Amino acid sequence: MKPSTISQIVMPKSVIAQVLQLPALPMPEIRALWQKLFNTETPTHNRQFLEKRLAYRLQENEYRKLNPQLLERNQKQIDALIETGKLRKRDRDTRPDPGTILCREYHGVEYQVTVTLDGQYEFQGRPYPSLSMIAREITGTRWSGPVFFGLKTYEPKTPGKKTGGRK
Repeated sequence: MKPSTISQIVMPKSVIAQVLQLPALPMPEIRALWQKLFNTETPTHNRQFLEKRLAYRLQENEYRKLNPQLLERNQKQIDALIETGKLRKRDRDTRPDPGTILCREYHGVEYQVTVTLDGQYEFQGRPYPSLSMIAREITGTRWSGPVFFGLKTYEPKTPGKKTGGRK
């Protein structure tokens, strides 16, 4: 098997790699990257300021993707507002943005999950469709993934409280 076949494939640098290389870039390259990303001259010579803004813009450009579900949900809200003149209370969206790394310490071990571009989650090198599956993998019991990773607070059901139906 030829190892050169794989090494000949040129992959673009990931956003993470680009961000991590910023401190090593010479200042003229920082200015050139700023010009490319912002279409303007650098506003300052403060390297730390420029690196932070460049890192943010690199990530913003990579992770800014149209989310059809979000657009559809927004359109439904707009239509309901036009029809009724009132906005419904909406549920908090607990889905983190792609590229987010969720960390959780459980029984003295720190676990990390990365949100992927396709809306799934990567845990220990494997893709998972939900955080709940990862929480179950870690704990061995059923958990709400958003609760386990701190994206949502746990609200226990109070006895005697009825939901729905007539009062």
